[in-house]
Amino acid sequence: MEHNEMVALIRDETRPPGGIWADLGAGTGNFTWALAELLSPTATIHAIDRDGKAIAALRARQLLSQPAARVLPMQADVRQPLHLPLLDGILMANLLHFLSDQAHILQRFIAHLRPGGRLLVVEYEQSQPISFVPFPVPFARLSELSTEVGLINLRMIGSRTSPSSGRILYAASAILPGVLS
Repeated sequence: MEHNEMVALIRDETRPPGGIWADLGAGTGNFTWALAELLSPTATIHAIDRDGKAIAALRARQLLSQPAARVLPMQADVRQPLHLPLLDGILMANLLHFLSDQAHILQRFIAHLRPGGRLLVVEYEQSQPISFVPFPVPFARLSELSTEVGLINLRMIGSRTSPSSGRILYAASAILPGVLS
């Protein structure tokens, strides 16, 4: 997927444009950069991935082009407790389908959100496991998970065909109850 498609997929869900965000499972930062383009220069994004090579690539990418928002790459396994400040938003692009205990770990993630904080998810509209989507999270499953962990206002905000697999990717947004941001 091209950078401009990633930006378009999440564009309307990054308001207000400041704050503190985390991109969990950031990889080399493709969606991190899309998010950074949409946030203000006062925003901070904690870009977290367990793959040291991906984090090194993300840092190298930072040297070549500074994103609008401040990006803080961090090597960590999201399945372990994370040391993060209170967040205004969390982005998870193609992460949940690698986690078997999705409700439990999603609950841990949203514990980092401020009331009114936003969760953005990009996943495959895939119901059967395949090699690169071992624990599928089609939108119906995300709806169940959101209800289970106490998120509200879940809605699909867009979809695209993945150029690498030909499968449909969707983006969805939900809010942690409280003062809406």
